[in-house]
Amino acid sequence: MGLVGEDIGPARAREQFLRGGAVEGTVRNPILNSWQRSRSLGLSPEGCELPYFQDLDLDGRLVRAATPVLDRLQYRFAGRKMNVSLADGRGAVLQRRFGETSQVRHLAAIQSVPGFVFAEEFAGTNGIGLALAERQLINVYGAEHFAERSQSNACAAIPVRDPLSGRIEGVLCFGYPPTDAEAALNIVISKAAGAIERRLLEQSSTRERALLQAYLDARNRAPTGDTTGNGQLGEPAGSEPAGSGLAGSGLDWRDELILKERATDLISAARRAAVDVLLPGGRRVTLLSRPVTSPSGVEGVVIEAVLPAPQQHLAVLTEAGTSPGALAPQVLAPAVPPPGHLPGTEPDRPPERPATTVRPPGVAGHAAGSAAGGLVLIGEPGVGTYAVAARRRLELLSEASTRIGTTLDVSRTARELAEMAVPRLADYVTIDLPEAVLRGEEPTDPRTGLYRTVVHGIRDDCPFYPAGEPVDLRPSTPQLRCLADRQPVLEPDLRAAGGWIAQDPEHAERLLGHHIHSLIAVPLLARGIALGTASFYRAQDPAPFGDDDRSLAQELATRAAICIDNARRFTREHTMVLALQHSLLPQSFPEQSAVEVAHRYMPAESGVGGDWFDVIPLSSTRVALVVGDVVGHGLHAAATMGRLRTAARNFAELDLGPDEVLTHLDNLVGRLDRDEGGEEPSADSTGIIGATCLYAIYDPTSQQCVMARSGHPPPALVHPDGTVTFPDLPAGPPLGLGGLPFETAEFALPEGSQLVLYTNGLIEDRHRDVDTALDQLRNALAHPTRPPEETCEAVVRAVVPQHPADDIALLVARTHALPPHRSATWDLPADPALVSGIRAAVTRQLAEWGLHEVVFATELLLSELVTNAIRYGTEPLQVRLLHDRTLICEVSDAGSTAPHLRHAASTDEGGRGLFLVAQLAQAWGTRYTAGGKVIWAECALDAPAGTTGAAAYFDDIPAL
Repeated sequence: MGLVGEDIGPARAREQFLRGGAVEGTVRNPILNSWQRSRSLGLSPEGCELPYFQDLDLDGRLVRAATPVLDRLQYRFAGRKMNVSLADGRGAVLQRRFGETSQVRHLAAIQSVPGFVFAEEFAGTNGIGLALAERQLINVYGAEHFAERSQSNACAAIPVRDPLSGRIEGVLCFGYPPTDAEAALNIVISKAAGAIERRLLEQSSTRERALLQAYLDARNRAPTGDTTGNGQLGEPAGSEPAGSGLAGSGLDWRDELILKERATDLISAARRAAVDVLLPGGRRVTLLSRPVTSPSGVEGVVIEAVLPAPQQHLAVLTEAGTSPGALAPQVLAPAVPPPGHLPGTEPDRPPERPATTVRPPGVAGHAAGSAAGGLVLIGEPGVGTYAVAARRRLELLSEASTRIGTTLDVSRTARELAEMAVPRLADYVTIDLPEAVLRGEEPTDPRTGLYRTVVHGIRDDCPFYPAGEPVDLRPSTPQLRCLADRQPVLEPDLRAAGGWIAQDPEHAERLLGHHIHSLIAVPLLARGIALGTASFYRAQDPAPFGDDDRSLAQELATRAAICIDNARRFTREHTMVLALQHSLLPQSFPEQSAVEVAHRYMPAESGVGGDWFDVIPLSSTRVALVVGDVVGHGLHAAATMGRLRTAARNFAELDLGPDEVLTHLDNLVGRLDRDEGGEEPSADSTGIIGATCLYAIYDPTSQQCVMARSGHPPPALVHPDGTVTFPDLPAGPPLGLGGLPFETAEFALPEGSQLVLYTNGLIEDRHRDVDTALDQLRNALAHPTRPPEETCEAVVRAVVPQHPADDIALLVARTHALPPHRSATWDLPADPALVSGIRAAVTRQLAEWGLHEVVFATELLLSELVTNAIRYGTEPLQVRLLHDRTLICEVSDAGSTAPHLRHAASTDEGGRGLFLVAQLAQAWGTRYTAGGKVIWAECALDAPAGTTGAAAYFDDIPAL
């Protein structure tokens, strides 16, 4: 009947397990866990010797509550081979009933005589022992039993709990042949256990009634009997001590709840006292606590409230012998119940057990000006203790909802769970999470790849596995068992927890040496996914963990798991967006000589945004520096940033000025916004709100920098003498608004100056004024000799907010100048006959620079460019050579007609000039200026030895 695999039965699985084979997946988890614990305890299937206890409480409250139920079960199973047993909390059998009475003569003593102990540590896997270990309804069939003698039996067992305390008082067990197994038996045993628990509750209620009767007798000096206003003594509800409201006192039900909470503390203290309780609005009520004993000897505590009349000072009674009767309090009628509650019921009482009002006959309202009062609670100290514990558990859960999950960090959220539980639930907490969860991914198997993420406790010297290291746990440990079953595992006594000890006996002994004695292992479950495990350990309190503690730990872990899952998913999305952001930002900059650059990018704490920067080499040794910021955060902002950066590079390739580049970007952002938002943007539209940009071009030949910005913070200029200025650039509207032109400004940047570009996240912070941030930036930059990399570090240390709310992009560029001797310029009249003279002058200049290897290619290239300028251009004409990383040839004229590359037909006499230029140069293009245009070409200077310029390009050109 066991739930096993298709190809193996419980008997074969048990044999395979005893031989040391693997049976995971073929045996139910509770059975397998019990087998593993039995083996770790050193039990033998053939030699499970059961101890016999003689100190049985055969007349105790459990037996009294269960006897009628057992008698009823015996009648129900009459004639059947059914063995019904009742065991106490230790697993010792107290009573037995047999459906077929003749069975007694044929059964062994351990199956028929009370007193034998069936706890798992002695008997191995069996119904009673497993019900105590798993603390729930258990079925064990045939070969699933650990002991050989029990192989022919099946059983169902269920714990019996005290409804007031939640403690397991005993176990109800059915034993029967495996052939008689049926699903209905689980229903019968559950109902029978419930009936026993109700009778246990009725016993407690009787004690409460006795205390209430004793109180009324003492109050009214009346003979013992029913003394309610209706002639009947009311029955208090369940675990709630008897009580009444405070009608006519001016107190509402909220005030009454405050008084009852304080009264439960006084009951648990079990001593005579008088305590003032302050209520909202400055009102004051005095609670009087005094012991009371019933005629049968039950000791309890009664709590009375005394309300002073207006303008009357209430003397607090402090002498132990003073009778509160001098204050003449009355037992008051119930207050008006709050909305949503039926008349006659208190808001915190079960509806099926209504509280009743107890009013002594002949006691009427007091005269005006006298103190009024009434009975608040009455009960045994233990009941008050349970009420206090329950309230504190609710307070802990309420506080946990605000203190767990304050950040979207997985490790921090796990630590908040531990800090919440210590010391109010446990003395030590360890939390193990799979490495995948720490990375933000969803774990495939939470039982593998576990990392000790948190170790927290009342002391730091407890020898747990340290945080930050992997932990390799055995399947028998409570942590992996709770992950496998998706249910909390309670180990009340770790000295008897074989699976926990088997993990590392020496390590377990060290933990036990620190007085750790009880454990609850709880899986962290969210959306049906196990994200790890939390372990709660107890050391200071000698009492073991109970079911209430397990439920509380599970509730805390469930709330924390949801927060951890949210943090994990945020981590995954943040990592994904950050990876996209980094992939879209420049990984390295192309070689150029105009500036020496360093950069930083820092994402915001709340998420990745759309900040970007770039360094773009331009023609004639110039360089473009770009910094931009897309409004918003997340994947959409990062993707938009990538599109704008790519567009800015493309526009830069056209050799456009800063204002023209920003105009094109402005048009692009407007189109993207319209395309993504539609004509009528909906609520779900993620349309681009806007973007800002700063675009600067630096020319090392003239040491001039021209800039334009669109709603972006101006740059910082660090002059060679250390002066730091923020140039007043025309602001320009943010990208995407359209309608207004962008203006440029030009500045001289001597060699060694630093140009610092940044986004607004660097200077804007809600805890700091912008002017303060600019002063900090100015002070950090006032070191002109510092390299750009060190400048970046200094700015990050001095200016970056401690908790950035926005992305930060920082670009520092130190300028260089092209030496004058590496530049040559010739003015050229529009006369074709003078072209040969230009070639000769260029040849002499190249020889002076030592560039003999490019003379041939340069002569051909300049011949074509100069001829085209003379033929199609407008005077004045000029030729310029720049010796940088490459040799740059420029021919400028005042015309605006741009040349175009084309393939000439075989019969054409011309049209091959630009084709030759494209073959001879590694790059060429046209740049428009305020006075006309410049046609430029770059020749590489690293030609291999033995190569004569670009002669190899001309092999296929006919009639050269």
